[in-house]
Amino acid sequence: MGSDGPPAVTIHVTGFKKFHGVSENPTETIVSNLKEYVMKKGLPKGLILGSCSILETAGQGALSALYQTLQSAISGVDSESSNSGRTIWVHFGVNSGATRFAIEQQAVNEATFRCPDELGWKPQKAPIIPADGGISHTRQTSLPVKEITKALAKMDYEVMTSDDAGRFVCNYVYYHSLQFAEQKGTKSLFVHVPLFLTIDKETQMRFAASLLEILLQDLKENQELTN
Repeated sequence: MGSDGPPAVTIHVTGFKKFHGVSENPTETIVSNLKEYVMKKGLPKGLILGSCSILETAGQGALSALYQTLQSAISGVDSESSNSGRTIWVHFGVNSGATRFAIEQQAVNEATFRCPDELGWKPQKAPIIPADGGISHTRQTSLPVKEITKALAKMDYEVMTSDDAGRFVCNYVYYHSLQFAEQKGTKSLFVHVPLFLTIDKETQMRFAASLLEILLQDLKENQELTN
């Protein structure tokens, strides 16, 4: 290994716009302000914060925009598996009834929207990717969710692991992102956050920055183990 150390880890982040019942989505605020926040704090060595994108809170109608966002981040990287393996997508979504953060282990191949999305789509028991089979099929993240959660809990964040990302747009986006990650050799993680009324903005910004550092550390440790 050269004196420059291992290549950097690039983390791309998404949040969502408002949707039915949530007029101000905290993830839009978190993701829109994350770059400025971490730059003030100082980015850890070896970490690049890539794109910070705000997605429409919609499923099928926003799918092409989602894939454009995912693809744009790895243009020129997908041909080099060594680089794509150090690319992580972190998707933030809100759970308005939650009292703590949730690190999502998996997504389910089912779209059952309790209300229409922002483009008016309201599927019921529809497979997200029909080629994957039935609506009970799941896709798992390759990131160590339990270890990530433990590390965040040690930093005094109210956080839990979860194996149920719901059946609304959050789960829909995560499922597609996990398939994309599998195809491209990247990694994907979904994190549910509460409303700012439950956990204040400053704490949530700090949480997001801490999560980036933990993901960097995890990838570094895994690289050392495989070298």
